Amino acid sequence: MSLFDVLSLVGGLALFLYGMHVLGEGLAKASGGRLEQILEKLTSNLFKAVALGAVVTAIIQSSSATTVMVVGFVNSGIMKLSQAVGVIMGANIGTTMTSWILSLSGIEGESFVMQLLKPTSFSPILAIIGVAFILFSKKEVRVHVGTIMIGFAVLMFGMDMMSTAVAPLADVPEFTSILTLFSNPILGLLVGTGVTALIQSSSASVGILQALCVTGAVRYSTALPIIMGQNIGTCVTALISAIGAKKNAKRAAFIHLYFNLIGTIVFMLIFYTVNAFVDFSFLGESANAAGIAVIHTTFNVFATCLLLPFNKLLVKLASITVRDHQETEEKTEGALALLDARFLEQPALAVAQSRQAAVEMAHLSRKALELSMGLLTHYDEENAQEVRRLEDQVDRYEDALSTYLVRLGNRSLSSADSYTVSILLHALSDWERISDHAVNVQIAAKNMTEKGMSFSEKAKEELEIFGNAVKDIVSISAKVFESGDLDLAKRVEPLEEVIDGMNTELKERHIRRLRKGKCTAEMGFILSDVTTDYERVADHCSNIAVYFLEAREQAMDSHGYLKSLRKSRDEEFEQMTDLYQHKYVLP
Repeated sequence: MSLFDVLSLVGGLALFLYGMHVLGEGLAKASGGRLEQILEKLTSNLFKAVALGAVVTAIIQSSSATTVMVVGFVNSGIMKLSQAVGVIMGANIGTTMTSWILSLSGIEGESFVMQLLKPTSFSPILAIIGVAFILFSKKEVRVHVGTIMIGFAVLMFGMDMMSTAVAPLADVPEFTSILTLFSNPILGLLVGTGVTALIQSSSASVGILQALCVTGAVRYSTALPIIMGQNIGTCVTALISAIGAKKNAKRAAFIHLYFNLIGTIVFMLIFYTVNAFVDFSFLGESANAAGIAVIHTTFNVFATCLLLPFNKLLVKLASITVRDHQETEEKTEGALALLDARFLEQPALAVAQSRQAAVEMAHLSRKALELSMGLLTHYDEENAQEVRRLEDQVDRYEDALSTYLVRLGNRSLSSADSYTVSILLHALSDWERISDHAVNVQIAAKNMTEKGMSFSEKAKEELEIFGNAVKDIVSISAKVFESGDLDLAKRVEPLEEVIDGMNTELKERHIRRLRKGKCTAEMGFILSDVTTDYERVADHCSNIAVYFLEAREQAMDSHGYLKSLRKSRDEEFEQMTDLYQHKYVLP
């Protein structure tokens, strides 16, 4: 084997690993996070969890990615440990799909159909189509499909390069003798575990083994224990991701380890015990890519069938390993638990989790405002404290979400996810400011109570109508923020204009009452502060709606957009403005 063969081997391995990465990334983007969200929600049934784990892993081409996601779900409290067991088992079955895809390289036959089925024949075609989609298509779905095709083509080219590079090893006696050493079950197991732990991908290590089969020097007696070790080595990724996680997340990682460890021990004990009496003749035969795939799948299906009935024992074993007293956990507040750093490896899922947390933050701001508005007529210290607690909670949400979204923005995102992240980042400060205004209203209500003051009946009536308009605009904005409904977003700005007019009218009415001696200057200051807070809340709601309306222009300039919107007031805008003016008429 010459130096150039070694370079070809290393280059082929690099292309193989990169192709696998591109393929997985393209598949993840094409799914748009939907697979992960399904995985999160539909795991109540153990058998369903196994099926979902297998399907998701087969599609995203990585059992490590699936298991890391599961660790994140458990760490966030989204998924119970008992639910995680089924998904982890299914992931081990799903990962065997890669070995079957790679086994296509071993197809033999001279007919046109057989030649066409060879990856070396159709990979160039996929590469050409993939490049055309990426360069010339404006539709994002086609770009993702193109990425998947390119990833698959590069993967297969890498596989072919490795196979070609190692072919001369068939004539090297030293290579054959080294492989013979690995026929020892313990040594083969350790080698498979070590290589897979190093590259952190059982699919990649199985692919390397399949490439070596072209030499004819890899016997099934060698391949079998190496494959067993590969299944154990793939657990390293999940174990690393569980470092610093909560106890249940660590337990999920250990369940993955124990599943593969126990399955391997039982399988090897049964297999080699039976072999001692029956003598499996195929062990002395040269392995091929398809045979490797068969062994890989057989083991994982066997381990799942063996341990599925004992899933609770796996949970118990993991709980014994990671005991309750080993760490003191702090409960993560509300939807903030969704912002787990592990999800950043699956950006589409991380975006969905961020959006869910941001919607929860919006609801908290809205609740704080409505509570504070009620304090103006019926002050209650418990509700006042609740307003402050909600405002503190919203602040924590903004800090955590902003940090998480900035990290997420550095990932490779689809245009739709990039659009979502941009809107969330812009809108967070508006929801946080709305909660600040809620505290301002609460303080005004407290000052009035402490000084024994109250608004006149006329002012109360006017302020109630004004408050109803503000509640309406906040409610609409929250729905827009949650659903992204652009038709609903168009209703915000007309209502904001009506609220601006009401604010001016209320202040003018107060001045008239002040001149007639029906109100005091001090109460006027309080009323002015409250109505200003109401008006500012409406401004922030306007900003939130505008982010959605003008996001299609790819420029988050809310002030510029509002100016153009007001200059080009269409009939629909005028009709909605008139509608709100009639709905919120001051007495």
